Amino acid sequence: RHARLRRIVSAAFNPRMIKSIEDRIEFVANDVINRVAEQGGCDFVVEVAARLPLEIICDMMGIAAADYNTVFNASNVILSSGDPEYIPEGTDAMLAFMTAAQQLNMLMTELSDFRKGVPTDDVTSALVNTNVDGEALTASEIAAFFILLVVAGNETTRNAISHGLLAMTHHPDQRALWQSDPTGIAATGVDEIVRWATPVIWMRRTLGENAVLGAEELKEGDRVILFYNSGNRDEDVFEDPYTFDVRRNPNPHIGFGAAGPHFCLGAHLARQEIDVMFRQLFERIPDIESVGEPDRLLSPFINGIKHLDCKFTPVAVAR
Repeated sequence: RHARLRRIVSAAFNPRMIKSIEDRIEFVANDVINRVAEQGGCDFVVEVAARLPLEIICDMMGIAAADYNTVFNASNVILSSGDPEYIPEGTDAMLAFMTAAQQLNMLMTELSDFRKGVPTDDVTSALVNTNVDGEALTASEIAAFFILLVVAGNETTRNAISHGLLAMTHHPDQRALWQSDPTGIAATGVDEIVRWATPVIWMRRTLGENAVLGAEELKEGDRVILFYNSGNRDEDVFEDPYTFDVRRNPNPHIGFGAAGPHFCLGAHLARQEIDVMFRQLFERIPDIESVGEPDRLLSPFINGIKHLDCKFTPVAVAR
């Protein structure tokens, strides 16, 4: 059933479809940079890194621009792990999570009701007009899928882009390599950012069969935690794993999860967004760099950066 559910939306995230929205990604990235280019500095996370993946995933889902901030704010709460910036002290954290999820649920309900009668080529139309095992998805299944896609579709790439600027500020030699050959380096540089950032720190799984890991015998039904950040620093797999190397090849990182049925649906989309954002940043505001320490999300699950000041030489924007 998981495989069938996944197939409903997988077509929207394959390389061919991502290629078809490439112009849209370019346009949104350019527009995002236009909004800050004359300022000479900004909160890179909130004003740049978050905006591109947020607007692209909302566009793919069919969410109107007027609702972008609703998705942004709800996502922050849902993945906050109780960080007091998003869930103030004295607030019932579970109630806050449920309220944020309900906001997205209501957004989905209104949109899906409309798409049942007026389908388009967006992902929401695919969800509401497809059946699995001979049955249409229930309202709760659609809502859960919707919340997963809009939250995962913007939060993880936002953090990868934020960590990318921070890494290249701290490693100017790697930044110089990328800027000197943006097309050539992107092929390896994007994956190095994902490895370095590892936006999702861990995931829990339940064993479907007996297995041996190292010297440890594991039984069917055992619960295990996969620490992606540890795997992406494994000395047995990566040469100099604590070195940020935009030319790293091979780079068998697991920042998108391991190969198999749970591999990230949006991997192609995320790679494209990271590539386009840094290519345009280096072209339009080439001296951009982070300033000071990042304000990190207080979470054991998401390797998030909430705020990151940056500076650059202001450039005029044609109007």
